[in-house]
Amino acid sequence: LKPCSPPRPRRISASHRACLISRYNFIYAKERLEAETCLRRFICDLETVQRIIYAAVVESFRAAKMAFWKVKINVKDTLTICHKGGPSSLEVAVLDYIACHKDLYDVCCSVHEVLCAMNKNPKLPCAGQVDFGVISCLIRELCCLAFSMQTLIPPLDISFGIDGECFNKSMYYRSFDSDFTAPFVAYHIWPALIECGTVVVKGEVVTKK
Repeated sequence: LKPCSPPRPRRISASHRACLISRYNFIYAKERLEAETCLRRFICDLETVQRIIYAAVVESFRAAKMAFWKVKINVKDTLTICHKGGPSSLEVAVLDYIACHKDLYDVCCSVHEVLCAMNKNPKLPCAGQVDFGVISCLIRELCCLAFSMQTLIPPLDISFGIDGECFNKSMYYRSFDSDFTAPFVAYHIWPALIECGTVVVKGEVVTKK
């Protein structure tokens, strides 16, 4: 790790949070669709493509959060030596340090973990038959974003959806081709972004009877 450096002021966190949320929205609006286009070259069924991308988002956040936990332990061990304040200020100093030194994160390792997890996922109809590496750029962006979101206080995370759950209009939008009278979620297209259990950005699902 680099020598101890002054923590960045926490007032910057509000704008940093807004930028991360904006980035999440941009990935949904643009890069998700680009990934769909890449996958449609190999898979005709749109539902399968959308399920693959949703799995990629979930696995990317899982891998990034695990990597963040490991980095955080190492940084805390190092900063404890030169830190003068109490436990709460040490926690803030650790998060600020990680936020300022993004090179601590080995994103390539996380991308590899995500691709391996997707290839072993029995819920993906074409796991092992399609090279998910064609959407590695999307996965990389999601991993970097998820990692940065862990430096916020409180951190941002995604919702965990289950096929067949009741449609929650406060958490999701229905896709344009949904059955708008159906009460249950057939499958998820994009997860909601949440903060301490509160929805910050709605996700998208397909509802069918």
